[in-house]
Amino acid sequence: MEDELFDRLYPLIIQEHNRRARRKRVQYSDAIVLLVAMWAVLHDRPISWACQVGNWHGRCPWFALPSEATMSRRLRTLSVQLLLEQMLLRLLSSASVAGFCLCRRIDSKPLPVGGFSKDRDARRGYATGGMCRGYKLFCCWSGRCAAVPEVLVLGSMNTSDQAGAMALIARLDRLWCGGACGYLAADPTHDTNVLHEFAGTHGLLLLAPRKEPAAALGHRDHSRFRLRSIQLLEPPRLPLACPLPSLGPELYHLRGQIERDYGNLGSFGGGLQPLPAWVRRPRRVALWVIIKLIINGMRICQNHAVKA
Repeated sequence: MEDELFDRLYPLIIQEHNRRARRKRVQYSDAIVLLVAMWAVLHDRPISWACQVGNWHGRCPWFALPSEATMSRRLRTLSVQLLLEQMLLRLLSSASVAGFCLCRRIDSKPLPVGGFSKDRDARRGYATGGMCRGYKLFCCWSGRCAAVPEVLVLGSMNTSDQAGAMALIARLDRLWCGGACGYLAADPTHDTNVLHEFAGTHGLLLLAPRKEPAAALGHRDHSRFRLRSIQLLEPPRLPLACPLPSLGPELYHLRGQIERDYGNLGSFGGGLQPLPAWVRRPRRVALWVIIKLIINGMRICQNHAVKA
């Protein structure tokens, strides 16, 4: 399974690398550095494991492998990071989600580490089922068959869902040059006046149900965008002869797809599983997560091509 996914990723990396001018005075190209990193992440092994020829099963006779020190240095360079970003954007456009999207969905995914980990950037915060240490991945998915998230943010475990959602909205606004619009479906933890107002000022209407839908609003002032969300998700009672408003519930029903998106991300060999012991500090966690997203996106695009 892992070898088949690598065979699909190899031409994509080479095509994106050939579009750029080759860097001078470098022994290993950015494509080779990224291929070695993807081979390690695909097999859930450290980078040092991928730098050994015996672990490639005879699949790298056409290029020499860089050393572990070279990989550590080159993976921090801007050119390699831009190549990785370009691959993510290519998968985003190949899934036909680059056009207008009426309803996007946002949510977070905890990435826990061991309780005795020495990673000083891994904070303690709320996750599914209680408190733990680690990081948190915030994603905004768009479209019904998105291969990769439209924007993503990596934060510590103590980062709130509201703060992560604001970072996602800000990046979404920069991605579309201020032209992002539509609905943004989220779970009840995102239902705050500050987040509703922030999303509304960026052209998005946040749809987040209240934790207590039957409770009164009280005497405090509420954002007009939050009142509109409540109006859509909690339609008033009408006589039996009148049809019930269905726009809000139908839009919020689309939010359930993000649970399946996160589930598919880790439901195959080479998918995103709990962070291994050698993936610590934000730069390593970010590299690990992005490559896992690219691997999953390539798998989804291939499956759609087979079905078509």
